[in-house]
This record gives sequence, structure tokens and C-alpha cells, in this order.
Amino acid sequence: MKNQQLFLTWLLAMLSFSAHSQTDLLIEAERFLDKGGWVTDPQFIEQMGSTYLMAHGLGIPVQDASTEVRFKKSGSYHAWVRTRNWVPGKWDPPGRFQLSVNGKRLETELGVGPEWDWEYVGRVKIKKGKNKLGLHDLTGFNGRCDAIYFNQEKEAPPSELAALTSWRSGKLDETTKPSKTRKYDLVITGGGLAGCAAAIAAAEKGLKVALIHDRPVLGGNASSEIRVHTLGIYGKFERILKQIDTEHYPNGSSEAKKDQIRRDENMKKYPNIDIHLNWRAYGVGTSNNTIEYIDARHTGTGERIRFKAPLFVDSTGDGWIGYWAGADFSYGRESVHKYGEAWDEWGELWSPEEADDFVMGSSVLWQTSKMEEEQAFPSVPWACEIADGHQAIAGEWYWEFSRNDLHQINDGEEIRDHMLRAIFGSYSNARIEPENRKYRLEWVSYLLGKRESRRLVGDHIFTFKDVTDKVKFPDGVVQEIREIDVHFQQNLTNENKPDFLSKALFFETDMYYIPYRSLYSKNINNLFMAGRCFSCSHVGLGGPRVMRTTGQMGAAVGFAATLCKKYKVNPRTIYTDHLEEYMQLIEDQQ
Repeated sequence: MKNQQLFLTWLLAMLSFSAHSQTDLLIEAERFLDKGGWVTDPQFIEQMGSTYLMAHGLGIPVQDASTEVRFKKSGSYHAWVRTRNWVPGKWDPPGRFQLSVNGKRLETELGVGPEWDWEYVGRVKIKKGKNKLGLHDLTGFNGRCDAIYFNQEKEAPPSELAALTSWRSGKLDETTKPSKTRKYDLVITGGGLAGCAAAIAAAEKGLKVALIHDRPVLGGNASSEIRVHTLGIYGKFERILKQIDTEHYPNGSSEAKKDQIRRDENMKKYPNIDIHLNWRAYGVGTSNNTIEYIDARHTGTGERIRFKAPLFVDSTGDGWIGYWAGADFSYGRESVHKYGEAWDEWGELWSPEEADDFVMGSSVLWQTSKMEEEQAFPSVPWACEIADGHQAIAGEWYWEFSRNDLHQINDGEEIRDHMLRAIFGSYSNARIEPENRKYRLEWVSYLLGKRESRRLVGDHIFTFKDVTDKVKFPDGVVQEIREIDVHFQQNLTNENKPDFLSKALFFETDMYYIPYRSLYSKNINNLFMAGRCFSCSHVGLGGPRVMRTTGQMGAAVGFAATLCKKYKVNPRTIYTDHLEEYMQLIEDQQ
């Protein structure tokens, strides 16, 4: 209890800080002491500048978020809120909300501008000392609040991202350099199945491991927040992967909660794994193509830690650690002529004539439940526009969005929001049929379940040809029998289909293998990668992207890290000088 009181005192001080002036105050929304029904969304920090709060109520207004802040001077202040209308255009903004001060709700409706920017609320009387702020959701449809700012001069804060970042750091008296440094044998960023398996494998061999994950629960796409069931085989690592995988429930099922509890409990039983939940990496320090440290920030409090180690694993999915470190990477589809990933036995073309930026899309899963009585749901014309007549009462794997002109990382918020509109619109359309009106919209994820983005380049690039040619690598540490499965949007072959549904090309195969050389960076000396950012082509990712397979990758690099420590070498040397010992270590895991 004493520690909790000290934390709240520190957080209140952080919320109340005003740099260089007694007449203004900046409050970061994610630091509200009571978030009520609002959720914390850190997915798009690199694009819009911050974590934010979102009113994800599925059409039912969520409970108010509230906090207390301290002003050093009484008076009349101008209030500003950084927010946006996530459905700009002809419709009334669906994510409207209001700010309250000391229990009085201000009349201005927020969330109406087309881009992330400061919206002016109006003048408000502030008393010296403690004041209570609240966020009041009006719609239940994903209103979002990044920050609140009070000043007496009516000068809007900066809008441009670089200027805004510098300005807010000054107001909060923050620097990008963390005040704390912690040292480990291995630092893993990304707590999906690949990151968890890497942590277990390394910890079992005695390494001190840091596992950095930007969500409150582990599992990535398999978590209770996204709810994709795990596919693939266990390979050599059944004992490890059975601690963290899922049953084969329907995608989107609440059964994911049971596997979440089991996964979290199993991970916490390893005393030499320090699990840092709600910590998001934001920078990497390198020297001579070697990573020296990773800097991470808590998504709620803003606290920063520097993580130092001789070895690092990128399991972020998007390849952020490699990207920041300067690792070679690829994005999009290669030309059919680059790797010879051409036609299958049915004449389907798996790669285009010319390379492009198309990748497999991201999904947002959802679930309904049938009730005894008809269920109410608001009118959502802004969502029905995207649904375009499509009706549905459940989502599955093929609810997916990708376009050649949308980048799965840089345009992630637009992609997620498009999927939310597709879900709300399709569910609304389905209610035209009387038999569907008893279905209640039970759960919709607000997190993207990504399939593909950056792919870091290793000493070997795994391709479709490695599968079709049945290559048995001397360093084949991952094995799989699941079919190659590459997605594309249905409207590419049928213009009458909605753009948020996908199809897939399938190729049935015997056992295939992924080499260790695809699991470490070609040009960053001490970087492993495990998960969908491993070294592969676009089509090569089609099979191994499923989570038990990526979990195998994680376990493989975790064990490799133990030999790196034993011989004080980098990942490549395990292949060149210690392969026999390494492969025996893998074999011994059965």
C-alpha cells in the first residue's frame, strides 16, 4: 500500500508539472489515474506521437476517465485537447466526447477535426491547487484523446509532429535518455509467442533475460486482446510451446482468456525472466553495426529504462529493433524473377512480374453472442458505407485489409479504423434480417492482428523455392508441415467483393525446414529475429508466419543465445564454428 501511495504521488506530480511557466499545464491522457472505460492504445506512437486513450464501447458510451491535477495559479484558462475525427467526411463524427473540469462538463464536442491536432475547448475557471478532469464519451464509437493543455495566452500548441514532440518533452521535463539502466544477458523485444519462447529457452539455460512488451498481457496475436488461435506444429520444442500456445478455439472466441491465464502464469514462473509489460521500445543505440542498448518507455507513466546486453532478439513483428539499428530489411512482394517463386501446379501466379509494396493484410477479430431478446444498436451510416451491403454476425481469418497504397506500419491507424467501420457496418446490415436482431456485439478487438510488414534480412532468405525444392538445410532448426498460405484481397479478383475480405493461395507440402541463418541479421552483429520479421521473401512468409512456427524460431534463437554467451561470440559464429553443438542442443529438446 505504501509503494502504491508513493507511485500515485509521483504520478500526480508528473501530471501537474508545468515547465518554465506558472500559467500553463500539459496533461497526457494515458496518465489519467482512473481510465474508466477508456482503453490505452499505443499502436501508433511512431506515426502520431504518443499513446492515447480511446472510448472503445461498441456503440455504448464508456465510463468516464478521470484524474486530478494541480495548478499553481488560479484564473481563467484556455483549454485544448489533442484528438481527431477518425471518420472524416460527410457524416457526424462518430467518436465525439467532452472534457469536464471539477465536475462541470464543457459544452464543446471534441473529436471533430480530420487529423490529429489540437481542438479548442474554450475558457474555463481554474482554482489554485487540485482540480479534477474528466473525459466524457458521447457515442461509444472510439473517440480518442491524446493530451489536454491549459494556458492563459490562448496560443495553440504545435501541430507538426517533430515540433510537437520537442514541445511536449519540454513541458513534461522529459529527455529521451532514460534515468535507469539495467543489464542482461539477452534482451527480447516483443512478447508474442516467438518472444516468449525465446525467453524460456534462454532462461532455462541460465541466461538473465529481459522481455519487453507494449501490452498488459503476453501472447501477441494469440493474446486475449487479439484472439487468434495458434497453428503449426511444435517441431523440436513441444515442451516449451505447450506452455504458451492456445487451443484451437474459433478465432475471436473468449476461450482465449483461459489460455492467457495459463500463458502468463507459465512465463512468470521463470525467476531469471524479467517481464516488462506495458513497456514500448522507442530507440536503439549502436556502434560498429552492434546494438549496445534499447531504450523503452512505459506506455502509462512515461518512465524510461535503458536495457543493455551483448545480445538482442527482435520479435516485434514489425522489425522495429532491426529498423532502428540499421538492419537490412525488405517490404512488399518481390518480382517473380528474383527468387523464381512462380506458378504452382494449378497455374496460380504467386509473385508479380514487377515488385510492389503489396503485403498480406491485418485483421481485427470480433465476436457476437445470441441473446433471448432483440438487441439495440445505434445507426451507423458512416460504417455501412464501408460495409457496402455486406452482412455478418461474426468475423474470421479472412476479415483482413491491405492495399498497395497503404503501408501496414505507417498507415496502421487508418487500416485498423477501416476494419472497425467494416465490422460495425456489416453487423448493422445483418440486423436487417429479423433472426439476427438477437445477436449482441459482444467483443471487438481494437488491436491489429498483423500478418506481414518488414522482413529483416539474414544470411539466408527463406523462399517458396526452399519449400517446393524440399531443401534440407544443415542448420534447419525449424520444421513445418502446414501448407503455404498467402493472402490477397477478394476485390482484386472480383470488384463486387468488399475490400476488407481476403482470399488465399494454398500449396500443400511435405515437411519443410527453416535454417538458423534466417534467424539472425546479416549486417547487425548481435541481433536475432524471431517471428514474422524473420529473413524471408513475401511468399516464403506464407507458411511460417503462423504462431507455433514462429514460436519454434523463438526457442531456436533462445538456445543459440546460450551458446553465444558460452563462447562469447555473435550469432553468425554459432553457424560457422559451433553448428554441431548447436544442432545437438536443438535435438536434445525433444
